[in-house]
Amino acid sequence: MPSRFLSDDWFESVEALRDEAPEPPAAMKELKLNIVVAGGPDGDREIHMAAGQFEQGLVDDAPTKLTVPYDVAKAMFIEGNQQAAMQAFMSGQIKVEGDMTKLMAMQAGGPPTAEQEAFQAKIRDLTE
Repeated sequence: MPSRFLSDDWFESVEALRDEAPEPPAAMKELKLNIVVAGGPDGDREIHMAAGQFEQGLVDDAPTKLTVPYDVAKAMFIEGNQQAAMQAFMSGQIKVEGDMTKLMAMQAGGPPTAEQEAFQAKIRDLTE
């Protein structure tokens, strides 16, 4: 049964798929980002990305922190809509603190592989 993006139930469902996650692109393996998803149904949520995986909470050693509106985060991370991410960034909806070059590394990862797209579809199916 689908769960609301970033809810505790959603994190549990995604965690259950972790063993199925494909290898992240090379540019993502060393990447750590702190992300504050603002204005969601459960309030602001603090998460981080490490080696292409989302985890709850922020980490001390992430060189970059993003603050992203809930709807934009869902479009970026669940729907894979990089155009929404670019538009939100250009319009100032996404705030960046720290090392901007780390975001460029994400873009350098190239298009997703078929395995990555299939895994993304599984996560999309878990998300209401």
